[in-house]
Amino acid sequence: MNIGIIGTGAVGSPLARNLAAAGHNVKVTNTRPFAELTEKAQSLGASPATLEDVVKDVDIVFISVPFGAIPKFPQDLFRSLPDHVIVADTGNYYPFRDEKIDALEQGQVESVWVAQQLGRPITKAFNNLLSETIAAGGKPEGTPGRIALSIAGDDERAKQVIAGLANELGFDVVDAGSLADSWRQQPGTPAYCTELTAAELTAALDGAVPGKAPQIRDEIIGELAQRTSMPTREEMVAGNRARQLGKFLR
Repeated sequence: MNIGIIGTGAVGSPLARNLAAAGHNVKVTNTRPFAELTEKAQSLGASPATLEDVVKDVDIVFISVPFGAIPKFPQDLFRSLPDHVIVADTGNYYPFRDEKIDALEQGQVESVWVAQQLGRPITKAFNNLLSETIAAGGKPEGTPGRIALSIAGDDERAKQVIAGLANELGFDVVDAGSLADSWRQQPGTPAYCTELTAAELTAALDGAVPGKAPQIRDEIIGELAQRTSMPTREEMVAGNRARQLGKFLR
């Protein structure tokens, strides 16, 4: 499969590396000078591309950038793509990083906002796994306790294609419903970065409470800001479970 990835940060890099290792043709772009991008791409097993070229001749495009960068994309970058090209949003809104976005502060679903900015339908995926989990948390299909991720969107074919890629990378998949339902996997919800099995993730998605996640998200960020060192993956998962899961994980 031909795959373009915009962004080589915490999610884009491990996603690119693992998809390339799985045999896909991956090209990446970022905002660094092209020589630095080329070096980064080579380290991931991918090819470097400009922003305009990364979306050309591909089957799927993953957007893995901070939300503040999305309105800065060229207006016709995604609107001109062929209908069969899948566009997937892996991002999450963090006001301290992205600056406050009024529509999101007022409760608009994050990926619904992204779709409006791009002028194109999108699918939400890979946003509710830690970068370390994407990098090294995958397990063979059928492994007990295999971690699941949730996919939300209105295009069933797109969800099936992304689910196939997720399975290749070692993760089970739960269908989280429509794009409007993707709030259930946003930061601060029980489904966000809590490393659940498919059955547990299904319960966590069902148990999300509208409007509650932003407060929990900000409390977690505030606690992280007080630390003198970044927590390990295990500490992050434990903290997220304690804050976000409550009664939903048995």
